[in-house]
Amino acid sequence: MEKPTTIDEYLAGVRDDQRAALQEMREAILQAAPHATECLSYAMPAFRVNGKVVAGFAAHARTRGYYPFSGGTLGAFAEELAGFKTTKGAVRFTPERPLPKTCVRKLVLARLAK
Repeated sequence: MEKPTTIDEYLAGVRDDQRAALQEMREAILQAAPHATECLSYAMPAFRVNGKVVAGFAAHARTRGYYPFSGGTLGAFAEELAGFKTTKGAVRFTPERPLPKTCVRKLVLARLAK
């Protein structure tokens, strides 16, 4: 199978139970950054503003991930992300407990402010 070259191709290759939630995340990111250009970065769907990648997401075997492409963004949201598994550069979530759209919006706006 060939590697996807667009976000639509990426989403076409993920399980049905993940596709709808990732599409919602895509829409939330674009609402927060309507001028963003869709791309793939590190083989995952991503969004570029003024040449810099500001957000991305990916489907994994058991979870999904949101990536701000900045190690300094998530720390400011520790309280809001308390129920999710986080690292310096990622938030992991499940279909049963998705990352709220309002949180996605805040994360994107915080990344854009950097």
